[in-house]
Amino acid sequence: MKKFPKIVFIGSSSFSLQCLKELYVKKYNIIGVITNPDNFLCRKKDKIFTPIKKYAIENKIPFLQPKNLLEDSFLKELEKWNPDIQIVVSFRVLPKKVWNLPKMGSFNLHPSLLPQYKGAAPINWVIINEETKTGLTTFFIEKKIDSGKILLQKEIKIEKKDTAGKLENRLRKVSGPLVLETLEGILNNKIKPIYQKIDASSSLKFAPKISKKDCRIQWKIHSMNYIYNKIRGLSPFPAAWTFLFINNKFLRFKIFFAEKIIEEHSFPIGLVFIMPSKMKISVKEGFLSIIEGQIEGKNRMNIKNLINGLKTYKNIFVE
Repeated sequence: MKKFPKIVFIGSSSFSLQCLKELYVKKYNIIGVITNPDNFLCRKKDKIFTPIKKYAIENKIPFLQPKNLLEDSFLKELEKWNPDIQIVVSFRVLPKKVWNLPKMGSFNLHPSLLPQYKGAAPINWVIINEETKTGLTTFFIEKKIDSGKILLQKEIKIEKKDTAGKLENRLRKVSGPLVLETLEGILNNKIKPIYQKIDASSSLKFAPKISKKDCRIQWKIHSMNYIYNKIRGLSPFPAAWTFLFINNKFLRFKIFFAEKIIEEHSFPIGLVFIMPSKMKISVKEGFLSIIEGQIEGKNRMNIKNLINGLKTYKNIFVE
């Protein structure tokens, strides 16, 4: 195992796990990991470990799970580890006492081309906003969130039918190599960090946390294209949703995949048409054909199975 540097890895998600695996397989000196506390199943007392904790246990890597990143007990343990550098991927905002501890600093991997799309949900928002490219950025952590000096960037093309899930998978595959390249560049003094600058010809776009309100589809307000991109950008999680009026009651209806049908019509916006193996909803510029969805109280399913229970109903609409 490489003796230098002493690395603390900080993360919790499956996205961050890819980077930890790359470091471990390449035999870097990971002296410990920091991850989120365990969750509990709603109706059971079973603990749910983060992917990072599971991997740490399997590979006998020391770990810490602080609830409060300013707890004295946590900070003392971290100081005992005395890391040379910290690598952060998909985690909470770190206080200065944590990110400023290593003598070589702490660097973060962010899934966008900074300075664009700073925030918690860049993968979702680049699709919702119909961007044609995105990527990954490594940067030194500083006081202001997602604003430190850039180390390296990797650009990725966004395909027209990409969902947030598909795009995340592609970004995940290149995240590990970029983290390794960044680490080696720092160790060998081959990277010159640069300040983040916004092109004068473009406006700055942000990626705030997605709320339940953000996920609701506004059929009468938004264009077909915006609704289509919203469905893609929120699939598979947290998922775009609407209220489906059926059998004299409103049910929450999540939509995971849809296709655009550009066609002139005079139907009311939000009217639902049920046909053999097809369900389409009228929008301003035509119809959205639903490919996969989930009605409240039922499982997620393809449209053929979903409409088997709907075709006997009439006057179905969304709101």
